[in-house]
Amino acid sequence: MCVGSLANCAIARPGEPYGIVDVSTAKPYGAGPMSENDPAWDRVRGTLEALAIPFEAMPCDPDFADTAAFCQRYGIPAEESANTILVASRQEPRRWAACLVLSHCRLDVNHAVSRLLGVRRLSFASAEETREKTGMMIGGVSLFGLPPDVPVFVDARVLGAPRVVIGGGSRSWKVRLDPKELAKIPGAQTVEGLATAKPLPNP
Repeated sequence: MCVGSLANCAIARPGEPYGIVDVSTAKPYGAGPMSENDPAWDRVRGTLEALAIPFEAMPCDPDFADTAAFCQRYGIPAEESANTILVASRQEPRRWAACLVLSHCRLDVNHAVSRLLGVRRLSFASAEETREKTGMMIGGVSLFGLPPDVPVFVDARVLGAPRVVIGGGSRSWKVRLDPKELAKIPGAQTVEGLATAKPLPNP
């Protein structure tokens, strides 16, 4: 487990003993070398360290970064995987929010998020908008390292998981942590009914 300045570690690859590997040389499972220049991941990792949140860094093949593909590829249960979804108001001045929901849940953007932001019309941010606002790519968006004008809302269901995997800012990295640690994010709100559950796929 990574804590503070000990964050240069990652969980072992599938089939290897559960343990730690050095992220300075880690490669995504089944992929070629990762770029050494990954400012989004560096920002996320730095934020986790600053907040003293224990976490596990998980290198990921960018081609399998999207939630369904990631869970299937790496054997992560859907109920232990969470998506960070960026939403924005449609009218100026733009208002933004980052919402964390479990991967088998659907964000209630038109009602729950609209009430929280006090705006009537919201939409999911596009890939380009997400990149411009957060510096992150869809498939890797994280709650950590966001701009200060982006409030964080966490669906209450997330806290019921023993641990969750969320984006690491980059499609090459995920982060696994105890969801109760999310309370350390300044201003983060836990919201009942932020999302509605979808049926889990059959095993």
